[in-house]
Amino acid sequence: MEDADLSPIQAALDAGDFAGARDRLAALSVAPSAELLELRAQAAYGSGDLEGTLTAYGELYRFHLDGGDTHAAAFAAVMVGMYLMMDTGLMATVRAWLSRAERLVDDAPDSPVWAWLAAVRTYERLMCGDMPGTGQWARRAMDEGHRHGVAPPAIIGQVALARVSIYNGDVDEGLSSLDDVAVELSAGHLDPLTAGQMWCEVICAMQWIGHHDRAEEWTEAMERWRQGAAFGGLNGRCRVHRAEIMRLRGPCDAAEEEALQACEELRPWMRREFGWPLTELGNARLRKGDFAGAEEAFLAAHQNAWLPQPGLALLRLAQGRVDEAASMIDTALEHPFDIPSKERPPSGSLQRAPLLEAQVVIALAAGKDDDARAAATELADIAGKYQSRTFQNSSLAALGRLALSDGRANDAIRLLTEAVMEWAELRMPYDAASLRVVLAAAHRLAGDEQTADMELEAACRTLEDLNAKPWAELARQQEPSISKQASTDTEHGVFRCEGEMRTVTFGGGTVRLKDLKGMRYLERLLAEPGREFHVLDLVAVERGALPSNTTSDAPRMAAQCGLEVFDSKAREAYRQRLAEVEEDIEDAESQNDFRRAELARADREFLVDELRRGVGLNHRARTVGDGVERARTGATRSLRYALDRIARHHPRLGEHLTRTIRTGTYFAYEPDPRAPLKWTT
Repeated sequence: MEDADLSPIQAALDAGDFAGARDRLAALSVAPSAELLELRAQAAYGSGDLEGTLTAYGELYRFHLDGGDTHAAAFAAVMVGMYLMMDTGLMATVRAWLSRAERLVDDAPDSPVWAWLAAVRTYERLMCGDMPGTGQWARRAMDEGHRHGVAPPAIIGQVALARVSIYNGDVDEGLSSLDDVAVELSAGHLDPLTAGQMWCEVICAMQWIGHHDRAEEWTEAMERWRQGAAFGGLNGRCRVHRAEIMRLRGPCDAAEEEALQACEELRPWMRREFGWPLTELGNARLRKGDFAGAEEAFLAAHQNAWLPQPGLALLRLAQGRVDEAASMIDTALEHPFDIPSKERPPSGSLQRAPLLEAQVVIALAAGKDDDARAAATELADIAGKYQSRTFQNSSLAALGRLALSDGRANDAIRLLTEAVMEWAELRMPYDAASLRVVLAAAHRLAGDEQTADMELEAACRTLEDLNAKPWAELARQQEPSISKQASTDTEHGVFRCEGEMRTVTFGGGTVRLKDLKGMRYLERLLAEPGREFHVLDLVAVERGALPSNTTSDAPRMAAQCGLEVFDSKAREAYRQRLAEVEEDIEDAESQNDFRRAELARADREFLVDELRRGVGLNHRARTVGDGVERARTGATRSLRYALDRIARHHPRLGEHLTRTIRTGTYFAYEPDPRAPLKWTT
């Protein structure tokens, strides 16, 4: 049999036409070769088929092993480990494949395979929180990469070593090294996969220490880079970083949209880290004051074995569940997040900083002043170590809150004023406005009612401008001098479905109307005035994906961001992962490495839980933009038709709904808060 001409397939891959490359590969009828399997792996990854990539590299490993080419087999094994490390978070399976590779080149210390092996080992150690081990392997990756003229392992090692420096408190050294990396990435000398992963890494490093200005600059650079270059899970990771920056700058509508699309795009890729985009979605919704939507996202993150804190604890505080919030934040601090991750600090003070900031707020609300004081003291130490303006201002705000709690009005005013000004300087308007509410309370404690009212009103106006109206309403509820202007007379309406008909009462008039799809959308909006619903939420509920008033731990997010049910290919892939985990456990126990064995057992538990839940690996993400647009158009059409029907039979209600219903990507019912209206549905 003649060898096939594979150059058109390589050309398609080089052009980013991964689907075309897969079609050409599928049309071939030739015996497997090393080049063919390599192309198949690359085409699968670019097309969104992670398991296809792992399978192809696994076959390449066995192909070379059977042919007696141990060095090539070792490299293929490293590639399996690398792709597992990037997208599954299952470090035991990564270690199993790297151990196979090491055994094959153990007698060849000069092999270039060691450059790649060291690079993957570096991130396996980083994600498991072993900073000394990360540093050792990072230096070897850099040395081997330079010695063999292989750029990606060298740059991977340099980024990891910089992150270790930052973690250890050598911030200037780490930042200087990352600046050099950013220049190299901008030059375009690296392959797209390495470049995309390293852009993600340098941004994560900045967000570890709250250097949001630099993170924003690099996020913009990554956004420019990814146009036409990103593939696999890189697009989704870019979106999460953009959502994080958008949330800080406000308003959060765009941040929520970006986070939703990130969830969709990352669904086929992430396993244990899928809670990362879900948590960011919850954070964006929390800042908007969409407490129900935030809860759904946070619980979905928790369901995916992620720690959605401090967001979930702060949500509980906003809901008035103070004791529950205090318990949550205490537990998060006492039992550190121990899931392998590149996106969040693996351990130590950087992981604790945002939790401590939240603990100050929650502990003071719960009357646990000693806990708040201890958290503020630790937060100040962290701020001093890392010289981060964000950490330093969080510490300053914590001291201001403590001064207010202690009754030291003048100290509170001084500290809080400085912190508010710094948040504004850092371009974090939501943080500034939220703290301004506390500053208003400090002025009131000092007896200056006029300044207190001015500060409160300025804070509420900013929150409203940021489309965070529920937070403004909560702030005003605490201040009778402001909120007493609103009417307390509540009008009642009825919008109840009875079989195929609806009873509709408003303004003293009652009509009976045929139930329609748009009526069901309207019912959802009327039930929660002021809340914004993403169009996918409305469509999912109307289709019966979840009950409209669900409070269960199986959140509505499953309809739009969850993983799908296993197919046979996915089940086989999970069985393979379990076998690799068992291999790592056996190897760790033989070397009395009990910590490694413990981590591997955690991976095994995660895989078994996933199998039990029936969460699938190979569900393909739909094109989110097209899906959202179709849902928006269809839902708007249905709702408008229902409103027209209502207006014909009940003109007064029709006029009210025309003024108060907002459509688009986000739907909302926004009645005048000065004229309360409660609906029975």
